[in-house]
Amino acid sequence: MAKLRVKQVRSKINCPLTQKRGLEALGLRKMGQVVEHESNPAILGMINKVKHLVSVEEVK
Repeated sequence: MAKLRVKQVRSKINCPLTQKRGLEALGLRKMGQVVEHESNPAILGMINKVKHLVSVEEVK
């Protein structure tokens, strides 16, 4: 499977609690933090919930 590099680019202040928990589940705790995940339906669903707060790129 492909790997995804996820970076938090916007603050989670004033976001609903579910979005804050989604960021924490992805491993993003600070602005500018970058994590890598395998591409699977669970991860893609979490990214979809916070797509306005993160940037995503595929790692080769």
